[in-house]
Amino acid sequence: MSPDSGRPKRHKPTFDEELLLWLDGESPAVRAADADRVRDIAAEFARGFRALDRIDRAVTVFGSARTPKDHPDYELARELGFCIGRAGFAVITGGGPGLMEAANQGAQEAGALSVGANIELPHEQDLNPYLDIGLRFEHFFARKVMFVRYASAFVVCPGGYGTLDELFEVLTLVQTQTVRTVPVVMIRSGDWDGLVDWLRAVPLASSHIDEHDLEIMQLVDTPQQATTALVEAYHYQLAAGEAMQRRTAPPDESPAAR
Repeated sequence: MSPDSGRPKRHKPTFDEELLLWLDGESPAVRAADADRVRDIAAEFARGFRALDRIDRAVTVFGSARTPKDHPDYELARELGFCIGRAGFAVITGGGPGLMEAANQGAQEAGALSVGANIELPHEQDLNPYLDIGLRFEHFFARKVMFVRYASAFVVCPGGYGTLDELFEVLTLVQTQTVRTVPVVMIRSGDWDGLVDWLRAVPLASSHIDEHDLEIMQLVDTPQQATTALVEAYHYQLAAGEAMQRRTAPPDESPAAR
């Protein structure tokens, strides 16, 4: 059975789908056109950076796009967005429906900046109505950079493959110290018990990860607990950030540097 069996047929591929199409039988001209995509990719990054450059501190919230408004998880994510916003953080989501919409709604109710970074999909996913800044990306990797670049913390709500992809993406970034002192908070701990048990039983037992890698994940049960964890981490980030020198930072103009 084909992996796509049972799914609606689609006619026009997305930009990512076209980029990642199987290459067998394609002409050299088609393959050479990949290099021309660099301009479009760079422009997409630039649009995102320009749109979000006024964000001082933010929390990125991941979660299911399929959760209906009458589900308890929707209220959980709405309260989460409200608590994060009330604590002084902008809220960034994937900009779609479900728990993304709920977190954005809560952020706006708290008077905080509400941001959505949506993605072109084969089946249209509209921006939700609770956004102060709404972006639409054609490439998943550009969108993921925006999730991480402006985040002081990540909070992961229940979700499917997309949410799990985002979770393991940020876990990898923290494990490899690509991002530092950034908490990964997973809300409603009971939902994650099976995953954590598997990580202990297979990757940890096989020495593919170590105990410290499991400690990256912070499991909490309430929006208030999640907010406390990210606020505590933010104060530590401020102190740690002063010791880091960006390669893009202007040269030191102090007398000692002259």
